[in-house]
Amino acid sequence: MRHILGISGGKDSAALAVYMRDRVPDIEYFFCDTGEELTETYDFIDRLEARLGIKVQRLAATQGFKHFLEKYNDFLPSPQSRWCTVQMKIKPLEEFIGDDEAISYVAIRADEDRSGYVATKDTIKVVFPFKDAGITKPDVERILEESGIGMPKYYSWRSRSGCYFCFFQRKIEWVRLAENHPGLFEKAKSFEKVLPDGRRYTWSQDESLDELIARKDQIIAEHEKRVKLQKQRKPNKTLAEVLEGVLDGEDQEEGCVVCHV
Repeated sequence: MRHILGISGGKDSAALAVYMRDRVPDIEYFFCDTGEELTETYDFIDRLEARLGIKVQRLAATQGFKHFLEKYNDFLPSPQSRWCTVQMKIKPLEEFIGDDEAISYVAIRADEDRSGYVATKDTIKVVFPFKDAGITKPDVERILEESGIGMPKYYSWRSRSGCYFCFFQRKIEWVRLAENHPGLFEKAKSFEKVLPDGRRYTWSQDESLDELIARKDQIIAEHEKRVKLQKQRKPNKTLAEVLEGVLDGEDQEEGCVVCHV
């Protein structure tokens, strides 16, 4: 029986790696690398390996994002059609496991209401240690702080790990991507298409990134207004907690499902 744990580059899966390291000594750690990740994500995984003395195996699809985009006729992935997760995360993972029996440890917390990765093979059993142990978000933050690993740097402007063009990003996060990684923002724009016949292949459902960034000042002003209102309602929260709450929101969509990002 193999024991595997997916590292997304986010706080929850990193905390689970800390939590499980001494509980399951022979655990295998993996990271599904789409090739479209933030540099901060790679830096955080390197730091996790160094602090814990572990090796995170990099898994990748045989082809990159552009290949699959052509295969899907320029139809960009979306919350309704998440082919990127299937092709670039789930398939490489299940090829990595093969026909072996395995237990997959997934970092969904006790204070989350989501199902997470559902294996397509009977030989893979998915378990949720944080749910079983009642571990919540403050516990995750404490685990990372006490381990000396800390939080990924992108949390200063982004609410989740994942590809730089993740379609789950809020509009303010697209603006922050343009500010923090202008080259990646331009690259994300290059995947969009607005055709003369009216068909639109855009990351944001109601506008292209060019249209979004043209009203950057409005998006920033609206975001700052929400932050201010949130701070007034919850005065004892730190600014970082308020910002995270505004970005996450109560209607937060589920992210990639392999290791919980």
